[in-house]
Amino acid sequence: MDDEILISNLKLSARIGITPEEREKPQRLTVSLTLRPRRDLSTTGDRIENTVDYARVCLRITALASRATRNLVETLADEIARMLLKEFPLKSVEIELRKYILPDTEYVAVKIRREAK
Repeated sequence: MDDEILISNLKLSARIGITPEEREKPQRLTVSLTLRPRRDLSTTGDRIENTVDYARVCLRITALASRATRNLVETLADEIARMLLKEFPLKSVEIELRKYILPDTEYVAVKIRREAK
């Protein structure tokens, strides 16, 4: 089993939705991630440069989410995955992105897994 770094329910704000009314103001989203580093975590030598800096991961995701308007949470989830695999030493990433929009649900979500090429 690969080592994993977990980030749970990172709060995001994004203009996202199909209708202009949905995109009119930023909405609350949350994202949970499973990051699988390229290096085994036992080889970090207690040095941040030998692992995935999860604080920087959170900052990059927050900035990406707020940067543009999108129609679909699927689009944002895929953008997050592509950015993480490009900028961080990861084998793969799993993302669950939640949107709190429908009145009779707690949330709706998309869940994706992407691997480095």
